[in-house]
Amino acid sequence: MSSPAPRLIRHPDGVTTVDAEYVRPGFASVHVLQRDGKAAVIDSGTNSSVPAVVAALEQLGIAAEDVELLFLTHVHLDHAGGAGLLLQQLPRARVLAHPRALAHLVEPARLESATIAVYGQRAYEQLYGKLVPVPRERVSETRDGERCTLGGAELTVLHTPGHALHHHVLFDVQQSALFTGDTFGLSYPELTTEQGPYIVPTTTPTQFDPEQLVASVRRLAALEPAAIYLTHYGRVSGAARLAQSLCEQIESFVQIARDNAGAPERQTRIREQLHELLAIRLRAHGVPEPDAAVERVLGADLELNAQGLVAWLERAEKTGRG
Repeated sequence: MSSPAPRLIRHPDGVTTVDAEYVRPGFASVHVLQRDGKAAVIDSGTNSSVPAVVAALEQLGIAAEDVELLFLTHVHLDHAGGAGLLLQQLPRARVLAHPRALAHLVEPARLESATIAVYGQRAYEQLYGKLVPVPRERVSETRDGERCTLGGAELTVLHTPGHALHHHVLFDVQQSALFTGDTFGLSYPELTTEQGPYIVPTTTPTQFDPEQLVASVRRLAALEPAAIYLTHYGRVSGAARLAQSLCEQIESFVQIARDNAGAPERQTRIREQLHELLAIRLRAHGVPEPDAAVERVLGADLELNAQGLVAWLERAEKTGRG
């Protein structure tokens, strides 16, 4: 029995969104970029995403040997957990990774342990499974501002800390297309209204840093990209408006965390107040039944955001910064 066809969204300028089949449809994506007969895959998804990615390449008429790059925005497992397994299907692809990510790809045991600490053993096994190491000789470390080519296209790598210290993004200069991983937030199709897409920052543990994240968001908006491709989820445009919304929400998230720094059960209180804030903003954005929409669409992210804000508070308490 053959596998079902992957869910694809074909965009202009040789970009395709592939549903990573993680958690639910429309939650996480892998992007395929085609230039002059060559291709790049941006993020791998999880191990369970690999069959969908391989099937998508076949459906797009891309031979495995023509995939030259596997660009991993960062090594959180919804983005890079399937990298080693996918690479086994792409004989000529080299991995582009942030220098801080390299060790976790080659020897993933610490990454597995850190993820289990956030999700728990049972959820980890259900979501991710055993990671396949990436051969060191197939990984290239990137530099901030580095330029690389795909076919005849020039691509620029930008390091963008804030969500994670090991985060970087890919900018297709010619087509003004920006592949942002998690730096430029999350925007799910269910929350799009006549006002456009709704975007929300992600403050996932353990390296969230609000000053870095705001600086990275502003840096990306200054490029004035025509299209922004998010891992969560797909294509958005209107960078200036979205960047302003992200920066406003980062400030509000941080204030909620500070207000609850000394509270008992502070993670629960932070989550509740994040819910209230997002419900207000979704109502203003024209989303029907915003309280229900927060839990239905953003519930999992809300939990991780609260965890990340607590981790940031704890780090600030130790260092005296915050």
